[in-house]
Amino acid sequence: MATAELHIPVGDGSLRALRFGTGPRLVLAVHGITGSAMAFRAVARQLPEEYSLFALDLRGRGGSAGLPGPYGLGRHADDVRRAAELLGVEDKLTLVGHSMGAYVALRAAAAWPELFDRLLLVDGGLPLPTPPGADPDRVLDATLGPMLGRLGRTFDSAAAHLDLFRAHPALGPYWNEDIEAYVRADLTGADGSWRSRVSVDAVRADGRDLLTSSARVAADLERLSLPALLVYAPLGMFDRAPGLLPTGLVARWRDRVASLRTELLPGCNHYTIVLGEPARLLARRLAERQGDAPS
Repeated sequence: MATAELHIPVGDGSLRALRFGTGPRLVLAVHGITGSAMAFRAVARQLPEEYSLFALDLRGRGGSAGLPGPYGLGRHADDVRRAAELLGVEDKLTLVGHSMGAYVALRAAAAWPELFDRLLLVDGGLPLPTPPGADPDRVLDATLGPMLGRLGRTFDSAAAHLDLFRAHPALGPYWNEDIEAYVRADLTGADGSWRSRVSVDAVRADGRDLLTSSARVAADLERLSLPALLVYAPLGMFDRAPGLLPTGLVARWRDRVASLRTELLPGCNHYTIVLGEPARLLARRLAERQGDAPS
């Protein structure tokens, strides 16, 4: 469980963050496109006692759902910058992002490297191979599927919402306490009117920006000066190969970016890489010096 809840002023409201742990070594974590701070519960639980992990709710999600747009990678990166400035007063933070959060973290690390000591990208952070002329909304519908479909729906009970996630092929077979806690944190309301905390407008706006920002993502990677590790999954959003980041794409960017190391985590998918057993290894990578990480 989180040890504290914080509210970080960002100019037009407050960004909620959950603090896991009480140690002096700080990690700042950024979740995926339909996620929340609770996506990092499993990782935080595996960190050594000297660590504290601050997991943000991005605007339009969780406890930050009321923050207004505009959204987009740049807007979220600016929120991350503000959080880092306030939390890392005496020392630099380690920055970690999963899925869309990896792109946000990359943007922040490339723009304000003085705030961070290193960067961990989890199954994200490389330009996505989107077909030319593809409709971003159709791509989102095809890739996010039921994760996107739940937004805007009303559920009769919390159990009905849980059942939707249990039926997902990338989550149901691997169900555990961390996944259930993550799903329950997504809900707001009462019996007969449960709904997700995630704004569908935020997800659509962020998804369009992500799918049309390949050139900007490439530029962020090429100007990255921090030591960085990309950890990626062999299976994708539906527990099938290939993963979100094909091995050939990873290899090309590893060769192009001198500060980037990479590691494939076998036996996991896009979600279980943070919510399943691999969270133990992610915590280990966060606690290692960059020179100790695999290449």
